[in-house]
Order: sequence, then C-alpha cells, then structure tokens
Amino acid sequence: MEGFLESVRYYVTRAVEQLDLGDRMEHELLTPRREIRFECTLPLDNGERATYVGYRTQHDDARGPMKGGIRFNPAVNPDEVGALASLMTWKTAVADLPYGGAKGGIDCDPRNLSAQELQRLTRIWTDQLHDVIGPNRDIPAPDLGTNAQTMAWVVDQYAKYHGWSPAVTTGKPLEIGGSPGRDAATGRGIVEVMRLALADRQQDMAGTGVVVQGFGNVGSWTARLAAIAGAKVVAVSDITGAIRDPDGLDIPHVFEHVRATGSLGGYPNGESFAGSEITAEPCDILVPAAIEGVLTSANAADVQAAVVIEGANGPTTPEADEILRERGITVVPDIFANGGGVTVSYFEWVQNVQRYSWTEDRVNRELQERMTAGYHRLTSEAKAAGSSDLRAAAFRLAVGRVAAATRLRS
Repeated sequence: MEGFLESVRYYVTRAVEQLDLGDRMEHELLTPRREIRFECTLPLDNGERATYVGYRTQHDDARGPMKGGIRFNPAVNPDEVGALASLMTWKTAVADLPYGGAKGGIDCDPRNLSAQELQRLTRIWTDQLHDVIGPNRDIPAPDLGTNAQTMAWVVDQYAKYHGWSPAVTTGKPLEIGGSPGRDAATGRGIVEVMRLALADRQQDMAGTGVVVQGFGNVGSWTARLAAIAGAKVVAVSDITGAIRDPDGLDIPHVFEHVRATGSLGGYPNGESFAGSEITAEPCDILVPAAIEGVLTSANAADVQAAVVIEGANGPTTPEADEILRERGITVVPDIFANGGGVTVSYFEWVQNVQRYSWTEDRVNRELQERMTAGYHRLTSEAKAAGSSDLRAAAFRLAVGRVAAATRLRS
C-alpha cells in the first residue's frame, strides 16, 4: 500500500464492495467535489516577501456542508489534504452528523513565523477562499499548527466580505462564539471510547495502563482526562522524545512542564527513551495521537497493547491494521475514535446558527451520549458481519450513509 491517500481509498473501496454499491457509486464517492491550490504571498516583518502554497479540498457535501480543519505545516501537500478531506466525509457520516468532509492548509512552518505574519497569512488564505467557504458551504476548524486565534482571524476576514457570520468556523475563542468544552472534546471522546472498550473486556478505568503517542492538544487532553478517570498513564511522547514510569506518570506535572518549556524534553521525573519506541511499550491501551503512518508493517508486531484507540488521523497503515487484527488486538478506528472534536464542532455550529449558547455540562453530556450510541452502533455492525474488524464496520456505516444521501439527491 502506498501512502496515506491510497490507504483511505482502499478502505472506501472495500466498503463499497462489501455493500455491493457498484463501480459508478465508487467513482462518485472517491472523487472530490473540488480541489483548490493557490499562491499565498506573505509580506514578512523584515520587509521581504515569502510565497507559500495554500490548499483546500472539498470532498463531499451529500449529507450537508463540508467540514474540516486548516493545517499550517511544511508537509501539507495535495495528497495529504485529499486523504484528510475524504476521512472527514467518513468521520462525520459514521458520527451521523449532517456534514461532509473537507480539509485545507498552507505549506509553512508556523514556528518560523511571528504572530503578525501568521495573522497576515491566515487572512490571505481566507481572501482566496471566502467565496467557497461559509456556514452552509464549508466550515473550517483548527488542525495541526493552527488554533482558536487562527479561527478568529478567519471569522474576521470572512466578515469583511459577507458580514458577521461566526458559524463560518468552529474551534473559535469563547468570546466570539466558540463552544465550552471544544478544546478538550477530542480527548474527552477518546477517553469515553476507552471506557466502552474496557467495559467490553469486563475492565474499568481504575489502574488501566495507557500509553499516549503525541502530546499536543489531543494527546495531552487524552492523558489528563484518562488520569482523572483513574487510569495509569505509563508513557507519553512528543517530537522531542518519550518518558515513562511503569507506576504511572504524574500527568498534571508533565503538562505543566510542557506548558512552561514547550516540550517533554528535560522532564525530570520518569525515564526518558526514544519516541520511536513508544508504540512497543507494555500497556492495556495505546493511543497514537500525533500524525499519520505511525503504526506500520515494520512495528505492528511489537505492539504490546490489548486495544489501540486512534487519536490521530490515519496512524495505522492497512498492512499494520491487518497484523494487529491477526494478533487479536482491537483497533478502534480514527473515523470514530477521534470524532469527539467534530461532534463538539457540530454543537458549536448549532449554537452559532441558533444564536444560543450551551453550558459546558450540556456539551459534555451530549458528547458522551453520542459517543456511547456511536460505539454501540459500530460494535453491532461488526457483530452482524461476524467480525471483530471495527474499521471495516465504521467504513460500511459511513459509506452506506453517504451513498444513500447521494442517491436520494441524484
């Protein structure tokens, strides 16, 4: 299997075959509605100019407006954006949200740009796309290298063309229409999936050994909420390396160290080791929560977890997925497991459209209800097929829903 985009297409094609949808529908489901590539020429603080390439892939809108993040990262390219846009279509469908999928970004390194430069670059990106995004067309959100402030700039720039429309993005600051609970939502959803997967194994959270690969927003919230729920987080990693303690790390202290220094590097308590080795750490639950392609055919045999819950998008290659399944390791796939973020993004959009704010308790309660119902639908679909393959079940649910909507609108 070659690359991230090919992996996503493989899962969709398999679901189409299992559902007997035919070649015409397969082609329609795999073909993006729109792919946009454009120049972003940025005036730098030193008076020079730099040119970056911006992207937006709008994959499918059969079930509603398209939804997906904006990445600022040097690795942003058409294949990555296309794969992530497709995944968002299936993620929103398996969560039964009235959305399709999109993704976008700029091939820049935000760490090398000042706050003023990032603001100008975000506004340039919005200038290029304002006529094809919007509350009822395509709704961006934060992703790798972007945050709530980025979304505030998008909202403001979009308003210069179309008037005040906070529902044009989600993941915004609370002061301009963001939702309580959005920052923690993906991690909170993952921890809810942990509870459900453990319950299927007649276990609970107390003392459960958890390893989290990646300590950004998703990974850090997953670790913090898992620890609060009683789990023992035995190892975490980021781009600088990994730390472990078989008795459980002091996750609040780890988080404070990262907030103060910017990384796990130099954390004084716990044993340091190579970040590339973290997927082989002994644990009950492994959460890959960083980037795609972390679990491959080269290291899947070394995984010592009983359950893998995918916090990142596309962290497991198809070859690794097959190895893990053959070894009896349960994999809860990304298009369901990390859906807490887009679910609470949906709640934010609903609040913006209705001009009515929810409490954080309501957001968290409704997220828990949706994750629980979604997990039971997913496991029921797998059991009905006589299989333990939750990824195949998730893609069948998602592809079936999108195909049904496509037919009804044709």
